[in-house]
Amino acid sequence: MSRRAPAAKSCPCGLPEPYEKCCGRLHRGEAAAGVPEELMRSRYCAFVVKDEAYLLRTWHPRTRPPRVEFDPGLRWTGLEILDTADGTAFHTTGTVEFRARYTDGGRKEALHERSRFERLDGAWVYVDGAFID
Repeated sequence: MSRRAPAAKSCPCGLPEPYEKCCGRLHRGEAAAGVPEELMRSRYCAFVVKDEAYLLRTWHPRTRPPRVEFDPGLRWTGLEILDTADGTAFHTTGTVEFRARYTDGGRKEALHERSRFERLDGAWVYVDGAFID
């Protein structure tokens, strides 16, 4: 499991803060995601930096795999949040529709998904997602 901190420009999740102040603090356990979109961004970033422990920790136990396999030929290149629903302090569930861009063996590709999140013991966790397109 390699944890490479990205350069101090903007966070790989697409927000302007540097990784260390944005998703890095969630990955290190210094903060928890307040809404599903924040969790989605931090999980995307965890794929970028190959943080398996964070991905498993933020995955609902009923759908969590035993491990996360990282494809060495795949490089994540950008995240676009397309829509969010529910997921406020008044909800126990929420959804985030996103498009994650990547290259695979030099080919440009995109993953379009609508992810479902639930609040478990007060924390947002990823449940599952449905591919779109």
